Amino acid sequence: MSGIIGYIGNKRVVPVLLEGLQRLQYRGYDSAGLAAIKDGKLAIRRSSGKLRNLEEVIRLDPLDGTYGIGHTRWATHGAPTEENAHPHRDCHGTVVVVHNGIIENYMELKEELAAEGHTFLTETDTEVIAHLIEKYLNGQPPNTQPLTLDEAVRIAVQRLTGVFALAIISTKDLNKIVAVRQGPPAVIGLGKDEYLVASDVPAILYHTRDLFFLADGDIAVLTPNGVKLMDFAGQPVTRRVQHISWDPILAEKGGFRHFTLKEIYEQPRAVRDTALGRVSPETGQIFLDEMEITEDEFRSFREIKIVAAGTSRHAGLAGKMMIERLARVPVEVDYASEFRYRDPLVDPRTLTVLITQSGETADTIAGQREAQAKGSKTLAICNVLGSMVPREANGCIYTHAGPEIGVGSTKTFSSQMTALYLFSVYLGQVRGLLPPAESKQLLTALAALPRQLESVLQKDEEFEELARHFDRSSDFLYLGRGVHFPIALEGAHKMKKLSYIHAEGYPAGEMKHGPNALITDGLPVVAIATCDWDSADSKSRYERTSSNIEEAKARGAVIVALVTEGDREVHAMADHLIVLPRSNEWLSAILEVVPLQLLAYHIAVLRGCDVDQPRNLAKSVTVE
Repeated sequence: MSGIIGYIGNKRVVPVLLEGLQRLQYRGYDSAGLAAIKDGKLAIRRSSGKLRNLEEVIRLDPLDGTYGIGHTRWATHGAPTEENAHPHRDCHGTVVVVHNGIIENYMELKEELAAEGHTFLTETDTEVIAHLIEKYLNGQPPNTQPLTLDEAVRIAVQRLTGVFALAIISTKDLNKIVAVRQGPPAVIGLGKDEYLVASDVPAILYHTRDLFFLADGDIAVLTPNGVKLMDFAGQPVTRRVQHISWDPILAEKGGFRHFTLKEIYEQPRAVRDTALGRVSPETGQIFLDEMEITEDEFRSFREIKIVAAGTSRHAGLAGKMMIERLARVPVEVDYASEFRYRDPLVDPRTLTVLITQSGETADTIAGQREAQAKGSKTLAICNVLGSMVPREANGCIYTHAGPEIGVGSTKTFSSQMTALYLFSVYLGQVRGLLPPAESKQLLTALAALPRQLESVLQKDEEFEELARHFDRSSDFLYLGRGVHFPIALEGAHKMKKLSYIHAEGYPAGEMKHGPNALITDGLPVVAIATCDWDSADSKSRYERTSSNIEEAKARGAVIVALVTEGDREVHAMADHLIVLPRSNEWLSAILEVVPLQLLAYHIAVLRGCDVDQPRNLAKSVTVE
């Protein structure tokens, strides 16, 4: 995940770009750079490390201009060095590009361009874009005449496979920024005689109230006279301009009614960004962030303790099942608030994993320090760069979900689940327990997950209508088996948290041991009955869950069932059905949580609840 910013107007460009990069730092942290044009001359400044390093470079070697582009990088291809920092140039230094995303066919394009005489200086996929644009800008086949920058970009992007948001400038076509979106977000700001492009609203908020979001397949051409929009075929398009209040919190909602809904819809991107750059498409190898923990140590750990609170703990429970199945290491999951008070049996052969969105949760920090005092290495799964838990850990897997305002913690959960899935596969690989074919199958399924999440979100109107059946309910039961039990817990958690309805999650097999007594006529029972039809274990769990559903139905429950495409048995019993795409058992759990989040959200809205800031709760619990 990276952040881009571009500005053209009457202000000095460098302060505008640096301010924008400061507001995008959450999107990238290992290098930064900017390019500016003045009097037809291009100047570039780049630096590895934090943004303050770039600011020092510019202080020592100033530059100026009235338009330019900037970038803050999280490395996907190539080490986080100054050489690999954006912006990237073509052979002659006349085209510069900043890029958020990943170009999947860059090696094929690089070989083609190298054969045509192009010289590459970096290890990045982004540099290919600059050379490809140069090719068409100079009139190489299939176009023999030189093109404008926007036409060269339009032809070039049609050859790119992957996801990308781009901003491009060139000394061969002055007073113009070309912006492109295919996947990652890009927003256009419309000021008074000034125009901006950025990865997120906060970067442009303090320059203009009027903005619009590019859609996938959009190309925007920013000049001092305005903004022109077209699609990849060159046809003009229009986008609705939003007039935003100066309240930064309101502006950042991006047109959604609540932050919670916006963040639910951001989950495909959050999952994609959490996985981005961590999987080699050639070998299926997993690469984690920089670690003090060696592969030998990962192989030698006797056990794993997962310490977390709330939603993060539910992700940890699912992670336990993934790790034990894929890496065959015993795992315990603790409430962070209880861990240090029970004098846990932890030693140097224990790996302690702390899961936290903010990295500042007091109980989790206390648990981390307790584990460290007993000699345990600690690994953080966290969203906030530089927060306390990752700072004190021996390693961190950052989730790259972006800022989360809603207290409900929605994209937090799916991105943590993605990080745990990657960690489970990684651990299975380094311990020699995952054959290459199985690794490839697991990672191929992960690559498909963002698109599958988008298909679930497209059914939101169905979930909103379903909510109308239950907004006056006083209780809910959620049932699941195996990895789906933590999803039942999380679904109930969201219902309680957002709508203030009492809800409980149970292992489906425990119903006979007490919870059946709670079932009365009309009680909503949400049953998670998805199935990986290719897995005998999954089919066995599905059959037993079907039996539990039948028991609840016989006692008067209203059944809301989550099933997989191709289901027949549960389909016949359910009063309401939510059909999800096929995936493996672990990733189905991430698909399942989205409709449960939306059901809780819509019920909360119907009940008039404060969805983004539920009563008595805070986003980050920084005191015990």
